[in-house]
Amino acid sequence: MAAVKARYGVPSALYSCHTAIVDGYVIEGHVPAAEIQRLLQERPPDIIGLAVPGMPVGSPGMESPDGTTQPYQVFAFSADGTTRVFASYP
Repeated sequence: MAAVKARYGVPSALYSCHTAIVDGYVIEGHVPAAEIQRLLQERPPDIIGLAVPGMPVGSPGMESPDGTTQPYQVFAFSADGTTRVFASYP
């Protein structure tokens, strides 16, 4: 999978368990659907993808039966490897 992630420009610090291409954007890890929808609506010209590194408890697909969550950030990344926080979840 590392070769796929590298091919699509995912910075190694943002690697997670899943990689998808959605309408030309790279989605890495457990990115909330709301942030993918926002990306597709706004279409920032410098962004090639979004990532949630690791597998934070409480992120989509990582829900806990007792409702436990951990804070995490959704990062936007560009072709040159630059990253910025796109959204934060408490």
